[in-house]
Amino acid sequence: MPRSLLPLICTTLALVIGPGAMAAQPTGFKALEIGAQAPDFRLLGIDEEFHTLGQYQAKPWLVIAFISNHCPTSQAAVPRLRQLAADYAPQGLQVLAVNPNDAAALRPEELGYSALNDSFPEMKHYAKQAALPFPYLYDGETQAMAKAYGCEATPQIFIFDAKRQLRYRGRLDDSRHADAKTVTRHDARLALDALLAGKPAAQPITSPHGCTTKWIEKRVDVAAAQKAWQQTPIEVELIEAAGAAKLRENHSQKYRLINLWATWCGPCVEEFPQLVATARRFALREFELVTISVNEPSEMAEVKEFLQKQQAAVPKRLLPSLKAEGRRGNAYVFDSKGAPNGDALFAAMGPGTEASVPQTFLIAPGGKVLYHCNGEIHGEELRAKILGILGTQLEGPAQPPSAKTKGSK
Repeated sequence: MPRSLLPLICTTLALVIGPGAMAAQPTGFKALEIGAQAPDFRLLGIDEEFHTLGQYQAKPWLVIAFISNHCPTSQAAVPRLRQLAADYAPQGLQVLAVNPNDAAALRPEELGYSALNDSFPEMKHYAKQAALPFPYLYDGETQAMAKAYGCEATPQIFIFDAKRQLRYRGRLDDSRHADAKTVTRHDARLALDALLAGKPAAQPITSPHGCTTKWIEKRVDVAAAQKAWQQTPIEVELIEAAGAAKLRENHSQKYRLINLWATWCGPCVEEFPQLVATARRFALREFELVTISVNEPSEMAEVKEFLQKQQAAVPKRLLPSLKAEGRRGNAYVFDSKGAPNGDALFAAMGPGTEASVPQTFLIAPGGKVLYHCNGEIHGEELRAKILGILGTQLEGPAQPPSAKTKGSK
């Protein structure tokens, strides 16, 4: 079997959560009551300056908006939050955005809707990307402000009057999607309109929907999930040319990343952690990584050992779809049936496939090749392409969630 390696030439052929269930809250968490005074804070903003509650005392109305970089619901809400800030600025409204999350408390698959985590440096990138016109403050180091205000999720809105008494807390509106046409109830706007008219908000408390706050305490859960992933057994099967061609045709509803590789191939081994990182990042999306080794069938144990060491497991949510396709896993060794080389495998992958490894294909449902790399992939570039295809918004029909609300206490 040829073991030659092509130059690293990667060609892009084509590119084109309902209301969150709130988790148990940490020690010190307290939901701020309507009428309560805004707790003071001193937080570093992306402008590298510290911000306090007092420096905004001249503004008659203050909105504290807890948002995050990674959350698709928060991303979808930000354009409407920008518009709210602009529309009510003439009435003296000041908006402050706060990121409450600990970046180390997110599992890899929770980052499948964004290229950014919730660290302070990445907040700067997000603010530029999202064109935030208001201060963006970082509370992820201590999370003292999030606990004092009772931040359940991102996004979550808190509206304070001139005396800095809480007049509304909850969701911005009732849509999880970016399309403003999916909003059927503008909760924060309704509250502001009532308050500006000298009346109390009709519904001063609503339930936020989005991504739960990533408390520092959740690092324990992240570590446990990582340990469970490491211990997940790997299934390796033999596959013939016809089976590889069927995978290439992709009759599933998933975007399929197929990697041809071998344990004896240096670039294959070098790039493999990036493939696993990609599979984990998009584990909650309609996406899967399939690996086909051109090792000899007699070397299956070696292949399995390598895959186990690389933690190339299949996400649990994919198992039902694999079962429906009659597959046990996503790892294969090519069975050439005694043929002198693996040409049949490369031929099965379609036109433009060179007889060398590594080689990677991103295939859409229905079989269209969206990305083809002859040579070693670059992980961040690949993940950016995949995110560009899958998008940063929640899948499914753009229907607003049920308008579940809570009455004030």
